[in-house]
Amino acid sequence: MTRPVTVVFGGTGFVGAQLIRELVESGRPTRLVARRPEWPAWVEEGDPLTLFTADIRDADQITEALAGADAVVNATSLYVASRQVSFEDMHVTAAAELARQAHQAGIERFVQLSGIGTRLDSRSAYVRARARGESAVLDAMPKATIVRPSVIFGPDDAFLANLTALTRLPVIPLFGRGTQRLQPVHVVDVARAIVTLTARHRPRRYFFELGGADALDYREVLQLIMHHLGRQRPMVPIPFAVWHAVALGLGILPAPPLTRDQVILMQGDNRVTEGVGTFEDLGIRPRALRDSLPDCLPHPR
Repeated sequence: MTRPVTVVFGGTGFVGAQLIRELVESGRPTRLVARRPEWPAWVEEGDPLTLFTADIRDADQITEALAGADAVVNATSLYVASRQVSFEDMHVTAAAELARQAHQAGIERFVQLSGIGTRLDSRSAYVRARARGESAVLDAMPKATIVRPSVIFGPDDAFLANLTALTRLPVIPLFGRGTQRLQPVHVVDVARAIVTLTARHRPRRYFFELGGADALDYREVLQLIMHHLGRQRPMVPIPFAVWHAVALGLGILPAPPLTRDQVILMQGDNRVTEGVGTFEDLGIRPRALRDSLPDCLPHPR
């Protein structure tokens, strides 16, 4: 008898790839769904993993990808919109269709990966789309689980890599005064939380915010990185109006290194709020950024 499969859309992304590994290592039959799926380097013969080529924006391909599934995770994301695909296409329309089909197929476990700070009244088009996507998913599948991590870090991530690049400058420009509070969360901890939330005996909560063990100012995060790398650089506050102007200028590039949405996100705190499910409800003790840097960044020379 064929065992039910956990299906992960966006299985080649930063979180999705780690989730695939955690699912396979737990012995769960897993299907990696992406437009260009690839076998992970760690896969061994006999691992319960299959690849499936599909675009989440294609309803017929969603139907095929869900065959035999008993749990679904939507880990897809779009950070820069284009003429070919908008935030609405990816985060709202496609997410809602995936949830609708999962509900219609009788799949009871559905996890929508979102992010802390998601709200409908945000100045960011990206954040507003994520918020509408959450609502659309819940309309289609009322008992779907929404997972909102704080800023995610880990080996070969974009967050620490970008901050490390900043520490090579003679002077580090801060977003504002650098007092925004962050709760960086390790990608492995996020993946293990989703493994728990897609298990047969999952918690009854349906809304989770996941933050790491450290709540730090943006300035403190940079100081930790510089200390680890053995560097010292002065940090200079830069008004957000300047950052918005820079992001506007960079917006003409096909893959801008800084977007207006990212600047808007940096204007507020990114911490777990009260009254939501957390790692504690899942029996997971999240690791701290300061303790994880040696495994995530090159050792200083």
